[in-house]
Amino acid sequence: MRKRFLLSALLLVFWLAGSALAAEGILRLKNSSMKNYDIEMWRYARELKAPSPRPELGHDHIKNASAILQSVEIRTNEWKLRGGPVLPRNQVNRRILFLGGSITLGWGVPESKTTTSRVEAALREKGQSVDVLNGGVGNYNGERYVHRFFYELKGLEPTDIVVQYFLRDAEKLDPTAGNWFLRHSELAVTIWIAVNRLLNKSGERSLVEHYQDVYRDDQPGFIEMQRQLRQLADYAGKKKIHLYLAMTPDVHNLKDYPFGFIHDKMRSIGQANGYRFVDLLPALGKLSPDQVWAMPGDPHPNALGHKLMADAILPVLDQ
Repeated sequence: MRKRFLLSALLLVFWLAGSALAAEGILRLKNSSMKNYDIEMWRYARELKAPSPRPELGHDHIKNASAILQSVEIRTNEWKLRGGPVLPRNQVNRRILFLGGSITLGWGVPESKTTTSRVEAALREKGQSVDVLNGGVGNYNGERYVHRFFYELKGLEPTDIVVQYFLRDAEKLDPTAGNWFLRHSELAVTIWIAVNRLLNKSGERSLVEHYQDVYRDDQPGFIEMQRQLRQLADYAGKKKIHLYLAMTPDVHNLKDYPFGFIHDKMRSIGQANGYRFVDLLPALGKLSPDQVWAMPGDPHPNALGHKLMADAILPVLDQ
């Protein structure tokens, strides 16, 4: 009886393992089209990111790496910035550094069509000796990208810093250790995402309510974000660096935009700390998701969105 039970248990284990391997293979074949936003973001974390030794950052880009993600090449240079090699500082009169998250990075957008590349090309056409550097890192908030500047990017000696601020940049991000299965298995990631969405559905609140909470004066993430922007402003003042805060809207609903209260709040915070404020909402107009999303299911601005944002930022940088 015991031998029969052990044999049945062993067969069940082999069956489950075989089914999991088959499901993993089917998922990988299906997702090879690079149309699954969640899986592409997971691949980005695997192929271009690594845990940071600094807990304030959580993770960081790998230097001198490259990957095709969502059918677009993303490459990093020796400074872990998106793009090719950085020119020696003495070869340009002006250096503009953009800080931000995945929108600044240009997720889903070819490198030459990102906001930073377009701004650089336009300024050079006007005869400026300038380079524009892309310091965007996916899943960074205000606290992380300012910390990263002080830890890794001060040596770039920028003359201008553009903080491309997004609504999520005041959220508190806790470091995540992850595990072997989530790092190596598309099946595990798919199950994890599905379970999380199911569990969060019952307590789902509107995004407006969520961000009303995030931007309350007593929220730790909101407090820390303001502290980091002040520290960056203090440093910029000492180094005579020009500062800009480009307020980037959420592109889920541009026609009846519900987050104007955050734009107003960030305008006040930016101007109080000496940032030149640029609101990118008017530039994107009332575009629908199918016009401005990188792809269905991915609410990152596409190449058109980046062009419109660059067009809005350029006149301010050109003055």
